[in-house]
Amino acid sequence: MVETSDIRVVRCGGSKVNLTPPIISSDSRFVLCTSGDLVKVYSTRTEEWLHSLQGHTNQVTGITLNPANHLQVYSCSVDGTVKLWDFIDGILIKTFVIGCPLFAIYVSEKHTGVLFLHVSMATDSKNECFQLVSVHLPKSAEQEVEAKEMSAVSSHISKNPSCTAFGRGSVSETCMSMVIFISFFSLCSFSLKATDKKGAKNAFTCIACHPTDDCIATGHEDGKIRLWRNFIHKKEYTYSTQHWHHNAVNTLCFTPEGTHLLSGGIESVLVQWQYGADNRKEFLPRLGGSILHISASSDGQLFCTSHSDNKITVIESSFKVCGVIQGLVKGDAVLTDLMIDPRSKALVLNGKPGHLQFYSLLRDKHLYNLDIVQQEYIYEAGLDQFEVVKAAFDIKGSWLATVEERGKKSSDLEFFLKLWAFDERTQSFVLNTTITAAHTDRIISMCFSSSEETTMLVTAAEDSQFKAWCQGADADTQQDQNFWSCDFVGSYHKLNPTNCSFSADSSLLAVSFQEVITIWSPDTWEMLTTLCQPPGVIRDLCFGRLSCSKYLLGTTTKNLLCCWNLLTCELEWSTSVDVSKLQPDPFSENVAAFSYQSKHTDLFVFKPSEPRPLFTNKNVCSEKVHRAVFVPREEPLNSCDESTQWLNRSQLYFLTQNMDLLTFSTATEEDRMLSSSKQLVIDDSVAVTPFYLLLGKHRQQQQKLNTQSHPVSDKPQQTQGSVTIKELLHTPAHVLPAASVLCSMFVNSFLISNTGETLQEEMDSEKEEEDSEEEMEACDSQQELRAQGSVDEVTPKLSKAQERELKRVRKTDFSWMAGLIDSKP
Repeated sequence: MVETSDIRVVRCGGSKVNLTPPIISSDSRFVLCTSGDLVKVYSTRTEEWLHSLQGHTNQVTGITLNPANHLQVYSCSVDGTVKLWDFIDGILIKTFVIGCPLFAIYVSEKHTGVLFLHVSMATDSKNECFQLVSVHLPKSAEQEVEAKEMSAVSSHISKNPSCTAFGRGSVSETCMSMVIFISFFSLCSFSLKATDKKGAKNAFTCIACHPTDDCIATGHEDGKIRLWRNFIHKKEYTYSTQHWHHNAVNTLCFTPEGTHLLSGGIESVLVQWQYGADNRKEFLPRLGGSILHISASSDGQLFCTSHSDNKITVIESSFKVCGVIQGLVKGDAVLTDLMIDPRSKALVLNGKPGHLQFYSLLRDKHLYNLDIVQQEYIYEAGLDQFEVVKAAFDIKGSWLATVEERGKKSSDLEFFLKLWAFDERTQSFVLNTTITAAHTDRIISMCFSSSEETTMLVTAAEDSQFKAWCQGADADTQQDQNFWSCDFVGSYHKLNPTNCSFSADSSLLAVSFQEVITIWSPDTWEMLTTLCQPPGVIRDLCFGRLSCSKYLLGTTTKNLLCCWNLLTCELEWSTSVDVSKLQPDPFSENVAAFSYQSKHTDLFVFKPSEPRPLFTNKNVCSEKVHRAVFVPREEPLNSCDESTQWLNRSQLYFLTQNMDLLTFSTATEEDRMLSSSKQLVIDDSVAVTPFYLLLGKHRQQQQKLNTQSHPVSDKPQQTQGSVTIKELLHTPAHVLPAASVLCSMFVNSFLISNTGETLQEEMDSEKEEEDSEEEMEACDSQQELRAQGSVDEVTPKLSKAQERELKRVRKTDFSWMAGLIDSKP
């Protein structure tokens, strides 16, 4: 077996952007959020991803603005470091090594040079506990320093960042059924009963401190919000209650002025409470998934809400949505397989409830959602609603088949088979056919034929049948119609089918029935043969590709991977391995097999014709992999290494149970990406912009033409003005002098001094003037000759030199002579 370190597993995007509260820059131009081991910077105006802050080696768990510099941001990670960034330019300023995993970060304007962090407590209990500690940042000129001066502030706190808040000189925390107020000299704690006589749930869920008043707001499981006052005096504390949410309050946030309180929960409605007026509130409904976090800009102009569907909504202070930053939608589970749209090359999988999402892997951006269920989704716990469980594309991307179902029990099961046609005009899929009774029981597998000439869909269900669906023909006109109907129904000894698959040329159809594989001819629907194998129900089933098209692969519940030769109808080889996902590459002979054992997943890449794996990667991830897909490359890698050749034409992506989208990267690919990024900077003296890159090729061609037509010595030297302009454009704005000072310098750089070149231009213009005058004189003389009728009668004319001298005399100003004459007596 081959194992190499040239290939490594990397997070390719699609990470959660709702893990921690997002932050808004002080000028409300940027939104920063955590995304895996990165911090992504987005524009609030265009919603576009600008750049990422790269440097952490593990999940980033918190970000916060530096109160001493509004252009800097702190980030903490599970890797045990805190990093200080210049998020405008994406520059890492300093790294503070803490030495233990960090789960949240806070700052206080009252405590300069101090960070507050969530760290794990050493405990033997199964329930992990956390504590809040303060870390004094050492002052050092080195870029990486150790920060070991740590002191505990509070113990046994919640891991949720919404349960800790900083107010005017105090820290407030909630944990279980207790709220703790910590000030400089005193520690006061208040508790509520978990349930009262009316059955209300009083457990704390979130907390927020008023920026100016001694008031603290707490959210509770029963949807109530309590405003605590006079908490410095324990015996005199009071609280008022506000109630609108019908479920737990997930997050609270005061506006910077303290005039309003924002709250959110599972209802996906942003509620704005007017501070001091309990009954006055405003609503912004239908924001998508449930609200997890709320943030406000320091100027109060923008709000940000994080949602459970991996989305960030940018909201103006007037309660108007002005932007949506949508990541890869993360649900509880992905029921469909990972698919690639043949047309747009987008990743397709479950998105919002009842939708399929189209996601660009190249740009790490959500493209659009396709509503499959076409019903309003109700965010209610325990409510049984329709979900998209199966989906498949045909080879050209012209048709999309989906299966939606509701009901976990067979007696309550409802499902529909839908066929969607791609509309060239709208560039989207449009519902074509809905089949309400495709089978009498749940559909467990379906696939399209691989032929480009005919389109056929095969579905296998737990009613012991598989069906072939084709575009029907009108019985009256005998013309093909644009709707689908059943063409064939097959079964085998009343056994339930488990999987189905077409060969690469669609000449064979394999359908597994429990422990038996049946081979059918789609042309005649004749069962050609059956393949038996060692005990175990067939799970995955796939044909070989290209030179390995004569092989059929299958995995069983008895942890066996089997390969049959279709020419001899015999078992070619088998091996004992627990394969959780078998994924063939449609563009090569390679097949990827993910195996889960000993609490980690291994990857094996092989060809069906050779039992020896081409590539093996131990411990790809710590979770079981059930979803994977090969994505075609725009440009092949052309790697000569045997261990990396399987990634030349396609790239393998897989999804973990924690909804992390991962892929494999080679050293060759990383070098090519690095070289391509270096090629972008064509000239150090010119700012690289998209417009510059667009015209770069034309500019290079023009420079070649100029070089060929003019010698090197004849090139005009760069003027001082152009150098001044380039220096002005390359100097950072925050170190430039005032605009009034730069104005005169900028205008003077465009002025041309009176040099020899100017005199030469004047002489050239005079020469052109003389030539034009000669032509005019010649025309006038010819016209006079024609009028007089004879050349002999021509009167003598002044010479050209005399005419020029006469014109100069006429242009001379003799007004000074008049003043001289008047002054004489």
